[in-house]
Amino acid sequence: MLRSRFVIPGRRTAHVAFTDRHGGYSSGEFSSFNLARHVEDDDELVAANRAALAQVIGLSGERLSFVSQVHGTDVHIIGDEAQLRQTPVEADAQLTTVPGLGLAIMVADCTPVMLADADAGVIAAVHAGRPGMAAGIVGRTVTAMHDAGARDIHAVIGPSVCPRCYEVPAELRSEVAATEPTAASVSVTGTPALDVAGAVAEQLRRNDVTIDHFSRTCTKESEDLFSYRRQKRTGRFAGIIWLQEENTATHR
Repeated sequence: MLRSRFVIPGRRTAHVAFTDRHGGYSSGEFSSFNLARHVEDDDELVAANRAALAQVIGLSGERLSFVSQVHGTDVHIIGDEAQLRQTPVEADAQLTTVPGLGLAIMVADCTPVMLADADAGVIAAVHAGRPGMAAGIVGRTVTAMHDAGARDIHAVIGPSVCPRCYEVPAELRSEVAATEPTAASVSVTGTPALDVAGAVAEQLRRNDVTIDHFSRTCTKESEDLFSYRRQKRTGRFAGIIWLQEENTATHR
């Protein structure tokens, strides 16, 4: 269910987790811990998977936020818990300053990026696929975090498809490279390819973000993760970030 966990320390602690495809209720191509509702999986099973995730990381289901991802550049800002009970909005990044609210981003080859300034109490989760990366979703999210008071932002980059496996037409590589040159790459067979995660890392560096962890796992190569490139009809795993609740209780 949980593949890996990280913490970003500060006056509050930012917790980061990435799921895998094991330990859930879905079956078939979605076996078994699919968290996406838009892939034609049984909605009740997806809801059960999401509830299990919330329980494992210590958040209630109502405190775990998902968005409808569209490969765009909109950043959904969550200012209070009431917004979690609204219909999911279309966005490819989420941001909050509220402790105890989990921000989830679903992927199956795209790059999940978890961002935090734990001292300032600002966190964000980014879905950086090829279109969103090229359009500037990373920079827009960092700007939104600065507007919310963040100054020292740290990043954890989760598993995604590697450039060895992300073969694309030469025209598409040239189109993306015209916007983000560091994305141009070559596949394992020497054909044109893209390095989306590498480009994300470069964009973070240009925005003075410290990268605490950069996953080396390729989603297409790992059977433990969902991959659209490996299996067109498939589920989605997630990256989640949340701020630890402050303990205001007094003890003897």
